Amino acid sequence: MNYYQIKRADQKIDWSSVASLEIGCRYLDTPQKIKAFAQICYNDEGIQVHLWSENDDVRAVEVGHLGAPYEDSCLEFFFAPMEGDVRYFNIEFNSNCCLYLGLGRCMEDHTRLIHEEEGANILSPKASLTDTGWEIFYTVPYKLIRRFFPDFEITKGKTIRANCFKCADLTTPANYLSWNPVDPTPFTFHKPECFGVMEFDA
Repeated sequence: MNYYQIKRADQKIDWSSVASLEIGCRYLDTPQKIKAFAQICYNDEGIQVHLWSENDDVRAVEVGHLGAPYEDSCLEFFFAPMEGDVRYFNIEFNSNCCLYLGLGRCMEDHTRLIHEEEGANILSPKASLTDTGWEIFYTVPYKLIRRFFPDFEITKGKTIRANCFKCADLTTPANYLSWNPVDPTPFTFHKPECFGVMEFDA
């Protein structure tokens, strides 16, 4: 099981000082040249996420509140905020900042969340193309987490179960990567039992 330490950052984050993790487990003949990475930290606003991928073909078709970003070049962060509660958020973005935000226990017990007023802006995403692919920065605000997990607090040594993914259902070839290994039978990223451990350094 993979481990990552989430360190506290200033309000203006120096990303050069935040450790990165490789989303390096490959599935379904994903080419070796396609790579993805993540950096995660936290501050007074929320959990701060930076994801990026290295791939030549960045598909970006899906838009809007009901789009399907996982069909495009998509970067994802799934996490279960509370020990003893198997529910997890799944946050999926393409480079258009098309968002799929879900909450559930598994693929079959899972609800898409759409905020009536803020939409994707509730996470304040900023995405851009790069020389090698694309990247995205966003904030998971504590008020969002506590809407569903009222007792969520960050204390020294607190752990969450989490995983990071890269997928692209409709690119050629399709590609699928994860940080912590996922049991491929049947193949889905919605397996909280396959999440790794992330620990807050409060």
